[in-house]
Amino acid sequence: MKKIFGGFWVAAWMAIMLVVSACSPQTPAATSTGDTKTGVEQQAKTDQPTEQTAENKPVTITTNGIEMTYPEAPRRAVTLNQHVTEIMLALGLADRMVGTAYLDDQILPELKEAYDKVPVLSDKYPNKEVMMATNPDFVYSGWKSGFGDKGVGSMEDLEKAGIKSYLQESSNKPGPTVDDVFADIQNIGKIFRIEDKANELIGKMKQEIDQTVSKIGTVDKPLSVFVYDSGEDQPFTAANNYMTSLIRLAGGKNIFDDIQKGWAEVSWEEVVNRKPDVIVVVDYGDKTVEQKKNLLLTKREIADIPAIKNQRLVVLPLSAASEGVRAPIALKILAEGLYPEKFK
Repeated sequence: MKKIFGGFWVAAWMAIMLVVSACSPQTPAATSTGDTKTGVEQQAKTDQPTEQTAENKPVTITTNGIEMTYPEAPRRAVTLNQHVTEIMLALGLADRMVGTAYLDDQILPELKEAYDKVPVLSDKYPNKEVMMATNPDFVYSGWKSGFGDKGVGSMEDLEKAGIKSYLQESSNKPGPTVDDVFADIQNIGKIFRIEDKANELIGKMKQEIDQTVSKIGTVDKPLSVFVYDSGEDQPFTAANNYMTSLIRLAGGKNIFDDIQKGWAEVSWEEVVNRKPDVIVVVDYGDKTVEQKKNLLLTKREIADIPAIKNQRLVVLPLSAASEGVRAPIALKILAEGLYPEKFK
């Protein structure tokens, strides 16, 4: 009897264990990569909608009174004017550029290698046909003229053709400052979805500007400055424009900053009346710097103004005087010209 009952209980126990085992959920073995997610969990993850990346999220920017939406980062950009070309290159965007045009002078040495990889479409503005042949998706101009009759066409026409555009706001507003240039760089960073890179560039520029400003120190009486661009019978000069802001940062005062225009034609008599301490000669155009200097130094009408009597002439390349990445360079040139003793 003990053997019979003993065998019965053993058989019963084994039957119970088989039932429990059959009803229990099976735990999958871990894979060799250590992934222990169930198939249901993995499928749920796969079925979730893919989030938009920063690269393809639309960006809307209002500049020069025009609202423009950029659905994705441009991949085939054309730049018009040197200062905006240098912004693109300084942001590491040479590989997104299919064409460039209109240099004022030599490209920045540190950007030349990248620049040489970009096709040059024209010495001045390319015509619309030449520009369109590059199949661009973005056109960036420094001046309104780039989108004018002698340029590549209006921003509205480009938009109709499916081409986005951007006009440098700091180059086309009254009395722009270095902060306005920074705003343009930030906008390009947003458009190309490289905001960190744009902020890094701005930070570097600010640091260099601060170093120059700290050397200038406190200026009790700013030196008066006349900007000579061109003209023999009547001088063409910087009025209330970006150069006025740079001159102010450098411890000077533009003698024609009261004229509410970017550039203006004035009289030699008025230059004499305002007695500039320093003359800034803009290096560009048909006449060389030496020709411009010679004209100023031999012009009898202005022979008695302090700048001529003391031969205080400072040369500034047009590329440095434009609203771009050369702000620290321009400021240093001006500051050293105005206060050379502080930079020895």
